[in-house]
Amino acid sequence: MSRKHPIKVTPFRRKVYLALLKVPVGYVTTYALLGKAIGCRSPRAIGQALRGNPFAPRVPCHRVIATDFSLGGFSGHRSGPQIARKRRMLEAEGLRFDADGCVALSERWRVIAPRV
Repeated sequence: MSRKHPIKVTPFRRKVYLALLKVPVGYVTTYALLGKAIGCRSPRAIGQALRGNPFAPRVPCHRVIATDFSLGGFSGHRSGPQIARKRRMLEAEGLRFDADGCVALSERWRVIAPRV
């Protein structure tokens, strides 16, 4: 009989995941804003923490985009089926995209800085 072991995450990743829980359906944030919310100046470190998110989709890493409103990465990929999946997930939440594949922001769909 196998037992489930609790998932252990570093204190840094815990901060990232808890801040990300504050981004509601229909909204996105950026790697930089998410980092700023937890006192981290490295968007790349945020991306690495999200790459290994064991709580997805409950901790909605698909709601994190690049500063230029492009999709950035997803599950360790920057193109291909994983990015197409990220886009579908955001579209299902009501977000729209421009001709360049970037998130088209409006009053309803906007980038927010999660408050910690």
